[in-house]
Amino acid sequence: MHKDIREGIADFADLLLDAVFLVDANGCITYVSAACESIFGYTPEEMIGKCMIDLVAPADRDKTLQEARAIMAGSQRIGFENRYLRKDGSEVHVMWSARWLASQRMRIGVARDITELKRTQILQAATYAVSDAAHRASDLGALFPEIHQIIGKLVPVAGVAVATRDKHTEEIGFPYQMDTLGNGEVVQETLASQYCAKVVRSKQHLLVRGDFMSGLVDDVAPGTRGGVCLVMPLIPQQEAVGALILKSHAGTCFSDKDIEMLYFVSAQIAAAIERAQLKAELLRAALYDDLTGLPNRKLFRDRINSALARCLRAKSRMALLYVDIDDFKRVNDSFGHAAGDGVLQEFARRLTQCVRQVDTVARLGGDEFAVLIEEIHCPEDALTVEAKIREALVPFFIIGEHALRTSASIGIAIYPDHGNDIERLIAVADQAMYLHKNSEK
Repeated sequence: MHKDIREGIADFADLLLDAVFLVDANGCITYVSAACESIFGYTPEEMIGKCMIDLVAPADRDKTLQEARAIMAGSQRIGFENRYLRKDGSEVHVMWSARWLASQRMRIGVARDITELKRTQILQAATYAVSDAAHRASDLGALFPEIHQIIGKLVPVAGVAVATRDKHTEEIGFPYQMDTLGNGEVVQETLASQYCAKVVRSKQHLLVRGDFMSGLVDDVAPGTRGGVCLVMPLIPQQEAVGALILKSHAGTCFSDKDIEMLYFVSAQIAAAIERAQLKAELLRAALYDDLTGLPNRKLFRDRINSALARCLRAKSRMALLYVDIDDFKRVNDSFGHAAGDGVLQEFARRLTQCVRQVDTVARLGGDEFAVLIEEIHCPEDALTVEAKIREALVPFFIIGEHALRTSASIGIAIYPDHGNDIERLIAVADQAMYLHKNSEK
């Protein structure tokens, strides 16, 4: 009887692009049509006699056995999806339509390869996920862990690193590294940067041995003990903004299909990184002085307000210093604006060296600077900082071929001694600074 069924199916089944299976009550394949080879990689002769569940991807075996029991109980099933391992070890996504032939005690099933459909769905989901992550992330530091999670859903990875290219210096930096165990080092940065720079220039991926020590690998065998690192270019439009490094698990590699898919996803990631970088640049331009790199007036006022709130809670003191370069116009008039810019940059550097990291030095505009000193014990602490500033200005300013002497007028306001709000403190410090300047004339 079984032979008659197989012969009846064979009259038309081999004409179908989908594969037709007959599976007995023990789960063994008794017949399969010719399309099985294009889907599973096995010929019909190789598949007949195999236990069907042995071909199923391990992660899907429990739900597949449950589905088989439902079919054998009389349910007609359409649209069940699971994954199988092809003869070459790769995964294939399959959609099934199946029913139980009670009189023959056999399952008949039609298998359709939906791997490309799944791949398209995965890419669409990844594209949306990257876009959503870029929208929600406050900065690159928040974006990179989300990108790591998105990639982990696409391909198995033991670690992810992101390398970015400085568009001004061409230097390669590594703002993110993380492996599956939560360790922060996936690659050795000095060595990895060489490969990343090559990928950025060529805009082509590289496969490198997992330890990043043994050089490039043209054909990496799946049995590579330490796994491999795939270095993908991050290209939003024309120029690469960096590289994405994916480390495989030991004994595994990345397939051509994986790499093809990752090229697409990497372009989405690159666009998200570029947008985040642009956002960071715009934010920095809004809050920092372009010439000196110091906080500008707006950010400085925000810092003062935050410091005032902390002082109020802790009942502590802080000091505000207004610093104005003496006779700065003479520098511009005598030596040119380039020399003036050099003086401003060196002045900013020396001011910064006179305070702690928790303090703030800002350029308010022109030749006016300000210093916020938090958690002082007494007004004399502010005078100590003032003395440091004056001492720091004693050495000549070497600007190009010129050696210039520079001094400054400094005004001080103490919270709460001179006021309890930002406007009052600024007014006191500004007035004290101008009184000092006028007294020196």
